[in-house]
Amino acid sequence: MSKKDSILHAATILFSHKGFKDTHMSEISAMTGAAEGTIFYHFKNKEVLFLSILEKFKRDIIDEFERYQEEMNFETGMDMLEGSLSLYLSLAEKMEERFLLLHRHDAYELAKVNSTCKEYLEAIYNCFVNIFEKAMTMGQKDGSIRDMPGRKTALIIFSMVDGLIRFNTYDLYDAGSLYNDLIDICRRVVKNQDILEHGDVNADEVFSIS
Repeated sequence: MSKKDSILHAATILFSHKGFKDTHMSEISAMTGAAEGTIFYHFKNKEVLFLSILEKFKRDIIDEFERYQEEMNFETGMDMLEGSLSLYLSLAEKMEERFLLLHRHDAYELAKVNSTCKEYLEAIYNCFVNIFEKAMTMGQKDGSIRDMPGRKTALIIFSMVDGLIRFNTYDLYDAGSLYNDLIDICRRVVKNQDILEHGDVNADEVFSIS
Protein backbone atom coordinates (compact mmCIF):
# COMPACT_ATOMS: atom_id res chain seq x y z
CA MET A 1 0.00 0.00 0.00
CA SER A 2 1.40 3.40 -0.97
CA LYS A 3 1.83 6.12 1.64
CA LYS A 4 -1.05 8.08 0.09
CA ASP A 5 -3.35 5.04 0.22
CA SER A 6 -2.24 4.37 3.79
CA ILE A 7 -3.23 7.91 4.76
CA LEU A 8 -6.62 7.51 3.05
CA HIS A 9 -7.23 4.20 4.84
CA ALA A 10 -6.32 5.57 8.28
CA ALA A 11 -8.37 8.72 7.75
CA THR A 12 -11.40 6.66 6.70
CA ILE A 13 -11.25 4.65 9.93
CA LEU A 14 -10.81 7.73 12.12
CA PHE A 15 -13.44 9.83 10.32
CA SER A 16 -15.97 6.99 10.43
CA HIS A 17 -15.52 6.30 14.15
CA LYS A 18 -14.67 9.74 15.56
CA GLY A 19 -16.24 12.03 12.99
CA PHE A 20 -14.76 14.63 10.69
CA LYS A 21 -14.63 17.47 13.22
CA ASP A 22 -13.16 15.42 16.07
CA THR A 23 -10.39 13.78 14.04
CA HIS A 24 -7.05 15.57 14.11
CA MET A 25 -4.31 15.32 11.52
CA SER A 26 -1.89 14.38 14.31
CA GLU A 27 -3.94 11.22 14.90
CA ILE A 28 -3.69 10.26 11.24
CA SER A 29 0.05 10.90 11.44
CA ALA A 30 0.39 8.66 14.50
CA MET A 31 -1.67 5.90 12.91
CA THR A 32 0.25 5.86 9.62
CA GLY A 33 3.71 6.88 10.76
CA ALA A 34 3.64 9.64 8.15
CA ALA A 35 4.75 13.11 9.21
CA GLU A 36 2.02 15.73 9.12
CA GLY A 37 4.00 17.50 6.42
CA THR A 38 3.76 14.35 4.29
CA ILE A 39 -0.01 14.24 4.79
CA PHE A 40 -0.33 17.88 3.74
CA TYR A 41 1.86 17.15 0.72
CA HIS A 42 -0.70 14.64 -0.54
CA PHE A 43 -3.80 16.44 0.77
CA LYS A 44 -3.95 20.23 1.12
CA ASN A 45 -6.11 20.10 4.25
CA LYS A 46 -8.53 17.90 6.18
CA GLU A 47 -11.47 18.76 3.93
CA VAL A 48 -9.53 17.72 0.82
CA LEU A 49 -8.64 14.45 2.55
CA PHE A 50 -12.29 13.81 3.40
CA LEU A 51 -13.38 14.60 -0.16
CA SER A 52 -10.73 12.24 -1.53
CA ILE A 53 -12.25 9.43 0.57
CA LEU A 54 -15.71 10.14 -0.86
CA GLU A 55 -14.36 10.31 -4.40
CA LYS A 56 -12.59 6.96 -4.05
CA PHE A 57 -15.69 5.45 -2.48
CA LYS A 58 -17.73 6.54 -5.50
CA ARG A 59 -15.21 5.03 -7.94
CA ASP A 60 -15.00 1.76 -6.02
CA ILE A 61 -18.79 1.40 -5.83
CA ILE A 62 -19.15 1.94 -9.59
CA ASP A 63 -16.34 -0.54 -10.32
CA GLU A 64 -17.87 -3.18 -8.02
CA PHE A 65 -21.33 -2.95 -9.59
CA GLU A 66 -20.00 -2.92 -13.16
CA ARG A 67 -17.81 -5.96 -12.49
CA TYR A 68 -20.67 -7.80 -10.81
CA GLN A 69 -23.09 -7.16 -13.66
CA GLU A 70 -20.56 -8.32 -16.26
CA GLU A 71 -19.84 -11.51 -14.34
CA MET A 72 -23.48 -12.37 -13.62
CA ASN A 73 -25.00 -11.59 -17.05
CA PHE A 74 -28.55 -11.40 -15.69
CA GLU A 75 -31.33 -12.94 -17.77
CA THR A 76 -34.09 -10.70 -16.41
CA GLY A 77 -34.46 -7.37 -14.66
CA MET A 78 -35.92 -9.14 -11.63
CA ASP A 79 -32.77 -11.25 -11.38
CA MET A 80 -30.67 -8.10 -11.64
CA LEU A 81 -32.70 -6.36 -8.94
CA GLU A 82 -32.32 -9.25 -6.52
CA GLY A 83 -28.63 -9.60 -7.33
CA SER A 84 -28.03 -5.88 -6.82
CA LEU A 85 -29.73 -5.99 -3.43
CA SER A 86 -27.49 -8.88 -2.44
CA LEU A 87 -24.38 -7.07 -3.65
CA TYR A 88 -25.32 -3.89 -1.78
CA LEU A 89 -25.51 -5.81 1.50
CA SER A 90 -22.19 -7.55 0.85
CA LEU A 91 -20.49 -4.26 -0.04
CA ALA A 92 -21.78 -2.69 3.17
CA GLU A 93 -20.01 -5.47 5.07
CA LYS A 94 -16.86 -5.32 2.92
CA MET A 95 -16.65 -1.50 3.11
CA GLU A 96 -17.94 -1.16 6.65
CA GLU A 97 -15.95 1.96 7.61
CA ARG A 98 -16.93 3.85 4.47
CA PHE A 99 -20.62 3.05 4.93
CA LEU A 100 -20.33 4.14 8.56
CA LEU A 101 -18.77 7.40 7.37
CA LEU A 102 -21.59 7.80 4.85
CA HIS A 103 -24.15 7.45 7.62
CA ARG A 104 -22.54 10.00 9.94
CA HIS A 105 -24.28 13.36 10.29
CA ASP A 106 -21.11 15.43 9.99
CA ALA A 107 -20.68 14.46 6.32
CA TYR A 108 -23.94 16.25 5.57
CA GLU A 109 -23.03 19.21 7.76
CA LEU A 110 -19.91 19.66 5.64
CA ALA A 111 -22.02 19.31 2.48
CA LYS A 112 -24.04 22.37 3.53
CA VAL A 113 -20.99 24.59 3.18
CA ASN A 114 -18.90 22.62 0.68
CA SER A 115 -20.48 22.13 -2.74
CA THR A 116 -17.92 19.48 -3.75
CA CYS A 117 -18.80 17.38 -0.71
CA LYS A 118 -22.49 17.67 -1.58
CA GLU A 119 -21.72 16.70 -5.19
CA TYR A 120 -19.81 13.57 -4.13
CA LEU A 121 -22.50 12.47 -1.67
CA GLU A 122 -25.20 12.91 -4.31
CA ALA A 123 -23.06 10.98 -6.82
CA ILE A 124 -22.67 8.06 -4.41
CA TYR A 125 -26.39 7.85 -3.71
CA ASN A 126 -27.28 8.31 -7.38
CA CYS A 127 -24.94 5.46 -8.23
CA PHE A 128 -26.87 3.14 -5.91
CA VAL A 129 -30.29 4.28 -7.09
CA ASN A 130 -29.25 4.12 -10.77
CA ILE A 131 -28.40 0.44 -10.37
CA PHE A 132 -31.89 -0.36 -9.07
CA GLU A 133 -33.51 1.84 -11.71
CA LYS A 134 -31.54 0.03 -14.42
CA ALA A 135 -32.90 -3.27 -13.13
CA MET A 136 -36.43 -1.84 -13.15
CA THR A 137 -36.04 -0.67 -16.78
CA MET A 138 -34.63 -4.02 -17.86
CA GLY A 139 -37.40 -5.90 -16.08
CA GLN A 140 -40.14 -3.82 -17.66
CA LYS A 141 -38.67 -4.53 -21.09
CA ASP A 142 -38.39 -8.30 -20.54
CA GLY A 143 -41.73 -8.54 -18.71
CA SER A 144 -40.43 -9.68 -15.32
CA ILE A 145 -41.31 -6.34 -13.64
CA ARG A 146 -44.62 -4.57 -13.86
CA ASP A 147 -45.15 -1.11 -15.33
CA MET A 148 -44.51 1.38 -12.54
CA PRO A 149 -42.44 4.54 -11.96
CA GLY A 150 -38.87 3.26 -12.29
CA ARG A 151 -37.01 6.07 -10.52
CA LYS A 152 -39.44 6.40 -7.63
CA THR A 153 -39.54 2.65 -7.11
CA ALA A 154 -35.75 2.48 -7.22
CA LEU A 155 -35.55 5.21 -4.58
CA ILE A 156 -37.92 3.36 -2.27
CA ILE A 157 -36.12 0.04 -2.73
CA PHE A 158 -32.83 1.76 -2.00
CA SER A 159 -34.35 3.33 1.13
CA MET A 160 -35.35 -0.11 2.37
CA VAL A 161 -31.97 -1.77 1.88
CA ASP A 162 -30.06 1.26 3.18
CA GLY A 163 -32.30 1.25 6.25
CA LEU A 164 -31.21 -2.32 6.96
CA ILE A 165 -27.57 -1.28 6.67
CA ARG A 166 -28.18 1.49 9.21
CA PHE A 167 -29.49 -1.16 11.64
CA ASN A 168 -26.08 -2.82 11.34
CA THR A 169 -24.21 0.48 11.51
CA TYR A 170 -25.74 1.31 14.88
CA ASP A 171 -25.80 -2.29 16.17
CA LEU A 172 -29.59 -2.33 16.35
CA TYR A 173 -30.35 -5.43 14.27
CA ASP A 174 -28.65 -8.01 12.08
CA ALA A 175 -29.44 -6.89 8.53
CA GLY A 176 -28.47 -10.27 7.08
CA SER A 177 -31.28 -12.00 8.96
CA LEU A 178 -33.81 -9.84 7.10
CA TYR A 179 -32.38 -10.49 3.63
CA ASN A 180 -34.97 -13.10 2.58
CA ASP A 181 -37.80 -10.87 3.81
CA LEU A 182 -36.39 -7.93 1.86
CA ILE A 183 -36.23 -9.97 -1.34
CA ASP A 184 -39.76 -11.29 -0.80
CA ILE A 185 -41.19 -7.79 -0.28
CA CYS A 186 -39.43 -6.45 -3.39
CA ARG A 187 -40.78 -9.36 -5.47
CA ARG A 188 -44.32 -8.78 -4.24
CA VAL A 189 -44.13 -5.06 -5.03
CA VAL A 190 -42.55 -5.11 -8.49
CA LYS A 191 -43.30 -8.56 -9.93
CA ASN A 192 -45.31 -8.50 -13.15
CA GLN A 193 -48.47 -10.53 -12.62
CA ASP A 194 -51.99 -10.01 -13.88
CA ILE A 195 -53.67 -10.66 -10.54
CA LEU A 196 -51.95 -10.26 -7.19
CA GLU A 197 -52.19 -13.41 -5.11
CA HIS A 198 -54.22 -13.29 -1.92
CA GLY A 199 -52.22 -11.51 0.78
CA ASP A 200 -49.73 -9.86 -1.60
CA VAL A 201 -48.88 -6.21 -1.25
CA ASN A 202 -50.85 -3.97 -3.60
CA ALA A 203 -48.10 -2.01 -5.30
CA ASP A 204 -50.55 0.59 -6.66
CA GLU A 205 -51.40 1.57 -3.09
CA VAL A 206 -47.79 1.43 -1.88
CA PHE A 207 -46.56 3.66 -4.68
CA SER A 208 -49.49 6.05 -5.10
CA ILE A 209 -47.13 9.03 -5.36
CA SER A 210 -47.80 11.80 -7.85
